[in-house]
Amino acid sequence: MWYINVPLVSSTNEESVISISNEKDKFHDGLLVSEFDEASCISRFQSHLYRKVSHHKPSRYLISKVRNYEELHRRCGPNTIAYNKSMAYIENSKSNNGDGTMCKYIVWSPTNGLGNRIISMAATFLYAILTNRVLLVRFGKDISGLFCEPFLNSTWMLPNNSPFWKQDHIETYDSFLEKGRSKTNKTKEDLPSALFLYHQYTKEDPENFFHCDHTQDLLRDIPLLIMQTDQYFVPSLSMITSFNLEINKMFPEKDTIFYHLGHYLFHPSNAAWGLITRFYKTYLAKAVERIGLQIRVFDPQVTTQKEIMDLVLSCTIKNKILPKLDTQNSLSYSKNHTLKAVLVASLYPEYGQNLRAMYLNKPSVSGELIGVYQPSHEKQQKFHDNMHDMKAWTEMYLLSLSDVLITSSFSTFGYVAQGLGGLKPWLLVRPHMKKPNSPSCEQDLSSEPCFHFAPMHQCNGMPQKHFASSFPHLLQCKDFNRGLKLVSDSALL
Repeated sequence: MWYINVPLVSSTNEESVISISNEKDKFHDGLLVSEFDEASCISRFQSHLYRKVSHHKPSRYLISKVRNYEELHRRCGPNTIAYNKSMAYIENSKSNNGDGTMCKYIVWSPTNGLGNRIISMAATFLYAILTNRVLLVRFGKDISGLFCEPFLNSTWMLPNNSPFWKQDHIETYDSFLEKGRSKTNKTKEDLPSALFLYHQYTKEDPENFFHCDHTQDLLRDIPLLIMQTDQYFVPSLSMITSFNLEINKMFPEKDTIFYHLGHYLFHPSNAAWGLITRFYKTYLAKAVERIGLQIRVFDPQVTTQKEIMDLVLSCTIKNKILPKLDTQNSLSYSKNHTLKAVLVASLYPEYGQNLRAMYLNKPSVSGELIGVYQPSHEKQQKFHDNMHDMKAWTEMYLLSLSDVLITSSFSTFGYVAQGLGGLKPWLLVRPHMKKPNSPSCEQDLSSEPCFHFAPMHQCNGMPQKHFASSFPHLLQCKDFNRGLKLVSDSALL
């Protein structure tokens, strides 16, 4: 059962919840502005109370770029004169003469589950900053009410009356490339006023060279881009010469891009924040250590519950994340009765139930008390379901408050949690991929999400097998060998 009816601890006990924090952390060391109305988004003002002071500080250059973006959004966002004029031109013009728009836009279009949506929104926002475009989002009813508005005195929602909620009448990037191959000298008049970019992987997709300067030169002068994506394509942005220097200046620590962008963009709505804080105060606040365990079963027809539980126990016990059971005694004589809280996030109830039963039936050899809490168990992933996504969002956020995190390989749900928490998770090996005598899990290289389907070709069209040789902060993902992820200098040593 979901925890909507969990009682709220009174404010007099707030100090028991608060981790070590300071006023600078309240607004992410200057990344967030303080002028928002607190009542409209309580999490923006309170989230720092539930996290330890972070050693990941935003650069001054990132802060300045975000302030510049906010000014652009205020000037060109929905319901402004500039927006109305620009959108009228884009809607009514079949070609681009370069003089009709006051502002440029990128519209993010959702696809797949909430984890994919969150990481791809963060990537699209970075692209908007790099290209001086205004980010607009197409939220359906399933994810409305999950997040606060991130931009002061404006909205990032594409207005309901916009003709760009549908892209059937908009030229696609692939068709534009096909038409343009016969033209050697393209002018602005050859460019459409709006273009649809399908930046989502399917086996049939050709390489679109989005990661190349010549593609970005082409896209730069198109006033409106609609991007449908489920990927964290930030690594491909760092491959683009014209963007690389800016990214390096904004993010001296390459493994903190999602951490900073996520804390800037994704503030739980008041409804979500109520669920998060009530659960945290009731079950997690008094623990000396909080362990997040996210279990995603990609192939339930071929993977047994026992295989997954064996994997989880092997990982957590061998790496001393959880203590062994004392099978010789029914009582623990240790003086160490500290509480460790395990938050289990899974579609299936059996994993939380089994782990809870283990530590209730037998004491641990260390004497530690292990509390196991699983907020929900939906059985299957549901699409276009607002309450399902609300549960998913609150559990991602709760996982990000962990001291130690164990996640399932290839899961974007886990990527959101590790990115917001700035955590290097222990990645559970998928059972069918585990080799005899190999570890059940290994610690990830960074907290950055993996870009699952990275480019397969260089910009000259030649196959590219080792992007990391040209881009030193890009390494192959541990949980998916086709993918790339950004890492810090220390991970390269």
